Amino acid sequence: MRRRTFIQSAVATAAVISLPRRQAFAAVFRSRSPGLADVEAVTGDGERIVLSEKSIADLKAQLRGRLLLAGNEGYDQARTILNPSFDKRPALVVQPTGVADIRTAVSYARENKGLLLAVKCGGHSASGQSTCDKGMQIDLSHFRDVRVDPIARRAWVTGGSLLGQVDHEAMSHGLVTTLGTVSHTGVGGLVTGGGFGRVARRFGLSVDNLVSVNVVTADGEFRRASATENQDLFWGVRGGGGNFGIVTSFEFQLHPMQRQVLAGAIVYPISKAKEALTVLAEYGPQVPDELDLGLVMSIEAGGKPGVVLFPVCYSGPVSEADKVFAPLRKLGTPLNDSIKAVDYVAVQRSGDVSDPRAQGQYLKSGFVPTIPADLVSAIVDRFEGHPARGTAVFFQQGGGAIARVPAGDTAFAQREVQANMLCAVDWKFGEDASAHIKWIKDYWAPLDRFTTGFYVNDVGDRTNSEVIANYRRNHERLVAAKNKYDPKNLFRLNANVKPTGAKA
Repeated sequence: MRRRTFIQSAVATAAVISLPRRQAFAAVFRSRSPGLADVEAVTGDGERIVLSEKSIADLKAQLRGRLLLAGNEGYDQARTILNPSFDKRPALVVQPTGVADIRTAVSYARENKGLLLAVKCGGHSASGQSTCDKGMQIDLSHFRDVRVDPIARRAWVTGGSLLGQVDHEAMSHGLVTTLGTVSHTGVGGLVTGGGFGRVARRFGLSVDNLVSVNVVTADGEFRRASATENQDLFWGVRGGGGNFGIVTSFEFQLHPMQRQVLAGAIVYPISKAKEALTVLAEYGPQVPDELDLGLVMSIEAGGKPGVVLFPVCYSGPVSEADKVFAPLRKLGTPLNDSIKAVDYVAVQRSGDVSDPRAQGQYLKSGFVPTIPADLVSAIVDRFEGHPARGTAVFFQQGGGAIARVPAGDTAFAQREVQANMLCAVDWKFGEDASAHIKWIKDYWAPLDRFTTGFYVNDVGDRTNSEVIANYRRNHERLVAAKNKYDPKNLFRLNANVKPTGAKA
C-alpha cells in the first residue's frame, strides 16, 4: 500500500512539474483539498443556486483563514450560536483572520447572486440571525484583538472581539466604556445596535462612545467612517445594526472610572412584585447617572417560589450609596441583599453562562417610555410562570446620558425611553419548543401596547412596517445610506432596512 501511495505521489509531482507555474500551483492546491464538491446554496432572495467546486476551491485559495464545509472539523462548532434552538447549516463557513479575508468572503457572496450571508461575532443573536441555512456564515471568532492607549484614552477593537476583552484591557488602566452586561457577547453585534450596558446612564450607549469605525461594505471595499469621513456610514452603523457591512474595527472613547463598584442584588419574594415595579417606575427616572438599576421577576422550572429582585451597579461616591439604595430597601426584609464592593470586570462577567448552548430560549421585548400602573398590573396579575419551564420578565434601564443625546444624532432613535422590557422563557434543549413559545407570546400580547419600538439587537419576528416605525424619522436617512452602501441588500439578516425597490 505504501508503495502504491508513493507511485501515485510521484506521478502527481511529475505532472505538476511539467505544468506552467500558475497551473502547477493550482494542481498542488487541488491535491490538498480533498472532499470539495459542488454545494447547494440559496441567495438572500431564496433562489436556489449551486456553488461550483471550482469557485469554492478558488475561494479557499484566497483565504488565510479557514473555509469550512459540512463534515469538516470545526464546522458544527462554528455554525452553532448561543441559542441552540436555531440549528442551522450554512453551505459555507468562512473564519477570517484579517480584513483581507472578510473582503474576499463578502465579494464571493455578492458575486454568487447575493448568497445568503450571516455574520457571527459572539453568537448572541436572540433571533438566530448570526447563522443561516444554505448560505455563507462569516464567523469572526478568529478575528479578535484589543489595543488600548491610556494616554489618548482610546481603544481599538477588531470586529470579532468579545466585550470581556475590552473591559479587561481598559480597566487595567482605570478606564472604561459602555459595553453590555455579558462578557462573551460580541462587540460587533452589540455596538452596531446601540449598546446598552452597566455604565450607559453615566457615559452613554456604546454608539455614543464611538470615535471611528472601519467597515467592509457590500461591494467588498474597505471604508473608514467617522465624524469627518463617510459621515453617513458612521451615522448609520451607530444603531442601524449590520445593515451596511461588517465593521472590522471600532475606535472607542474611554473614560476614567474606579475599578471597584458597588454591585449585587436586593431580592424579595414574588409577592412584592407590584411594589417593586412601582419603585422602578417612580424612582428609576430619578436615580443618579452612576446607578444602573434593573428589575427581574422570575419563576424557575420545577415549582420553586418566584422572586423579584433589583440588580444594581453603582459607580458613584461611596458616601452616597446608602441614600441611593434606600428606596430599594423599603419593601420589607429581603430574601437576600448581596450589594458589596466588587471589581467591575468581575461584575461584567457575573452574567456569563458557563454552558451557553445547554438551553433553548424565546424572547419578546420592547421599549417602554414609562411604567404606568396598568402595565404593572398586566405584568404581575398574569405572571404565574410557565408550568414546565422557567420564565422571567426583566427591565434594562435607560435615561441619564442616554437620553441627553438628540434622537437624530445617531441611527438609534429611542433616546427618551425609561427602559427596555423583556420577557423570556427557556427550555431544555431537545424539547419541543412550540408550547413554550406560544406561552410567552400569549403572555406578551397584552404588554405590547405599552411599548414604543424595540431594541434592534433583540429583533425577532418583526414585520417590515414595524422595522420602519422603529427607526422613526431616522428611517429615511437609513434607506439613503443603504442605497449607497448595500443597494442589493446583501446584509439582510438584521432589523433590515430595505433599499429602495427591494421586496417588502
